[in-house]
Amino acid sequence: MSDHSVSESTPVPVQPRVAIVTGAATGIGRASAEIFADRGYAVVAVDISTEALAWTRDREGIRLLVGDVSDDAVAAEMVAMALETFGRLDTVVLNAGIARRIGWQDEDAMALFDRIMAVNVRGVVSGIRHAAPAMADRGGGAIVATASTSGVGGDPERWAYNASKAAVINLVKAAAIDFGARGVRVNAVAPGPTLTPILQGGAVTQEHLEALRRPIPLQRLARPQEQAEVIWFLGTAASSFVTGTTVMCDGGITANAGIFLPPSAALLDIHH
Repeated sequence: MSDHSVSESTPVPVQPRVAIVTGAATGIGRASAEIFADRGYAVVAVDISTEALAWTRDREGIRLLVGDVSDDAVAAEMVAMALETFGRLDTVVLNAGIARRIGWQDEDAMALFDRIMAVNVRGVVSGIRHAAPAMADRGGGAIVATASTSGVGGDPERWAYNASKAAVINLVKAAAIDFGARGVRVNAVAPGPTLTPILQGGAVTQEHLEALRRPIPLQRLARPQEQAEVIWFLGTAASSFVTGTTVMCDGGITANAGIFLPPSAALLDIHH
C-alpha cells in the first residue's frame, strides 16, 4: 500500500466543540459547565473566585478563568482563551449574576444598583460584544444569557435585580437582530425559583421553601440541572432556528395571573 493511500485512510481527529460558561462556580452555571463537559465539549469556566472553581480541577477538558465579568477585559480574555487553547468557539453561556434586596431609600442603594447592573447587564453586553464577532468570523455559534422570571415582573425590594434581568431579555433580542445574518444565534433562559445559592442566600428553612414553592403550578422548585438542559438546547444545534427569544423555565409561575394560587400539593419532592 502506498504512503498516499495510507494517508487517505487515516482518520482525521475530530476537534471537540467549545463552550464558555460564566458564573460557573455554583448553581446553574456549574450545572451548565458540567453538562457541556459531560457531552463532549471543551469548556472555559469563568468565575470571580478561584476557590469556588475548585470543582473543575479534576475535570479533563475544562479550563478555568478567574475574573469579574463586569470588567470588559475579562470577556476579551475568555474568548481569547477558548480560541487559543481549543481552536474554536461554539457556545457562550453568559450566566454570571448577583442579586440583593435593596430599599429605595437605603444609603447604599445606588452603589448596589450600579454593582448589580455592572455584573448582570454589563457582563452580558461584554460577553456578546467579544464572543459574537469571533463566532461570526468562524461561521457562527450560539450565545445563551441567563435572564429570570424577575425580568418580566416585579419582586419586593428586588427592583435593581428586576431591572437588570429585564435588560437581559431585551439585549438578546437586539443582539439576535444584529448578528443573525452572520450565523450567531442569541437567546436567554428565564429561570423561575431554582435551588441555587443566589436564591437561597444562606440557610434555608422549610417555611422559606414553602413560600417559594406555593405559587408554582408544578409545586416544586427547579434543580440547576433542569435549567442547564434548557441552556444546552439553546446553545446547540437542537435549537438551530431559534434566536432572539427567552425561554421561561419556571414551572409555570409566569402563566399565573397572580390573583389565585394554583392547586396545592404536599411538600414532598422539592429537592428532586
